[in-house]
Amino acid sequence: MSEKQNTEKRVYEDSQIQVLEGLEAVRKRPGMYIGSTSQRGLHHLVYEIVDNSIDEAMAGICDRVDVTFHPDGSVSVQDNGRGIPGGINKKLGIPTTEVVFTVLHAGGKFGAGGYKFSGGLHGVGASVVNALSVWTEIENCHAGEMYTERFERGKVARPFAHVGSCGDKHGLYVRFMPDAEIFTETTEFDYNTILNRMREQAFLNAGIRITVTDARGADLITNELCYEGGVRSFVEHLNAIKHGEVLHNVIYMTTETDDKSVEIAIQYNDGYNETMMSFANNIVTPEGGTHEEGFKTAITRVINNYARKKNFLKENDSALSGDDVREGICAVISVKLQEPQFEGQTKGKLGNSDIRGFVSNLVTNKLNEFFEENPAVAKIIIDKAIAASRAREAARKARENARRKSPLEGAGLPGKLADCHEKRTEFTELYLVEGNSAGGSAKDARDSHFQAILPMRGKVLNVEKSRLDKVYSNTQLIPIIQALGCGIGEEFDMAKLRYGKIIIMADADVDGSHIQILLLTFFFRHMRKLIEDGHIFLAKPPLFKVHKGKQIRYAFSDEERDIYIQELGSGSQAERYKGLGEMDPAQLWETTMDPETRTLLRVGIEDAMACDEIFSILMGDKVEPRRKFIEENAKYAVDLDI
Repeated sequence: MSEKQNTEKRVYEDSQIQVLEGLEAVRKRPGMYIGSTSQRGLHHLVYEIVDNSIDEAMAGICDRVDVTFHPDGSVSVQDNGRGIPGGINKKLGIPTTEVVFTVLHAGGKFGAGGYKFSGGLHGVGASVVNALSVWTEIENCHAGEMYTERFERGKVARPFAHVGSCGDKHGLYVRFMPDAEIFTETTEFDYNTILNRMREQAFLNAGIRITVTDARGADLITNELCYEGGVRSFVEHLNAIKHGEVLHNVIYMTTETDDKSVEIAIQYNDGYNETMMSFANNIVTPEGGTHEEGFKTAITRVINNYARKKNFLKENDSALSGDDVREGICAVISVKLQEPQFEGQTKGKLGNSDIRGFVSNLVTNKLNEFFEENPAVAKIIIDKAIAASRAREAARKARENARRKSPLEGAGLPGKLADCHEKRTEFTELYLVEGNSAGGSAKDARDSHFQAILPMRGKVLNVEKSRLDKVYSNTQLIPIIQALGCGIGEEFDMAKLRYGKIIIMADADVDGSHIQILLLTFFFRHMRKLIEDGHIFLAKPPLFKVHKGKQIRYAFSDEERDIYIQELGSGSQAERYKGLGEMDPAQLWETTMDPETRTLLRVGIEDAMACDEIFSILMGDKVEPRRKFIEENAKYAVDLDI
């Protein structure tokens, strides 16, 4: 390229500056406002509208919200709050309803006295939903009068109109159709995902009644959610569906000032995992924040001080760590404040520094008081924390012992690992292969430049039912930890990860599926960052080999098998692969390992809390929640024809 051409290419003129008007910016960059355009972002539209209704509930006006999925693919939210004022906005000269649904950063939550506490502080919720929908229709009952309006892709399609009196009725009805031009992956809402979110809101707002109705199928499905016990009921619910036996009744504490309030419920169970859900102004904060920090600091300090005071911990005993005191805890932390500082529009983490001390003081005072009044419960909690501490020490010794036998770091790699030559992590792959036979085929099939193979014999430990010391003594998990190189738990260090892709390759049968879920449970509980950052994959081997003479097709479903049988015509045969070991190296490479032709399924986390619940249900000790889950989801099962 000539110097002149290069200069012309770098020209930056006034005409290149674009000004996006109205809601065009939202449609241009939807991810900035709803996180993504996947199903997760689609669900976010519902949450934005419901959050506005919940704000009315926090103001003490709304006590009912109805969410309905309609047969045409749209969804509606109806509340019995105050509705939107029906007048004309003096500054913009357009109806207030139109301002709320078409103007970014407009609403009644910016210190004008409309709301004491609110989750929708950015003022973009309703307008973003409107911008990302094919159409939005509104029926607004305010001060005894009804107003309507219709928008299409954010623009007014049927003007604002006063249609008469609505008598005693009050509140806002919003119905919208998500835009397939934006949500190219899917525009279908998942009922259970929305139901779980609405259940959270019902728990966090004691006494509010939320109904969720699915009118899309042949049978109408409706769930009505109302919990007078609030966050107490929330903790009881979480322990009932997820964990083992509870060790005591719920510990509840709350306090409130003019500009903030806190509600906390705690209940320990006899399991090993920590479940902590935190909220700010009813918005879930999956990444935690200052409210969680205040809670963790205080509960660790209180339990250590009480244990020393009552001589459960001797003078020379080490202090209990935060992980020790939170083993088996189930806690819900709900804070409400006037000016919450969230990270991003999707509000994943709370940043207000003053709330840290506010929560810490509450927990310190109330938990000390509770322990003094309930010494038997205090002893149960401290005994559990001490047992966790001993297990942590046993895990440390097991880890050191494992290192002495076969180092977990550095050059000490498992003997069965067939490593690759490439040293740049982002270009490497590690296949975790079920069985020595399949492992041998995979070694012969692979491209050794960038693909490493680690055969696994038998099923790995179910870590959902095991402490860390058991993990470090498990002969199936140790080689995986060695091969990956990044450690687990407190020692996890992403910078030491040796492979860019970790691919689980198991037989396409029930045992193979069980191995997959056992490994995913291990990664989720002890190396979650690998899943969050997109390093974990599932290989998808074919189910059938369809052949006629020298013509061969590989089918990954019954439907694909039937298509190939018809395509090859009379005399064609279909063979069901019973396992990976039945394929020779050439077949395994062509179908499952060649980057040009294989199918890999990336494992991700759309909702960490939902994943946590599913792993607890499927892999935990409780039988009844698992039975119920299987009954409700059996319709999604795949017939493996074995």
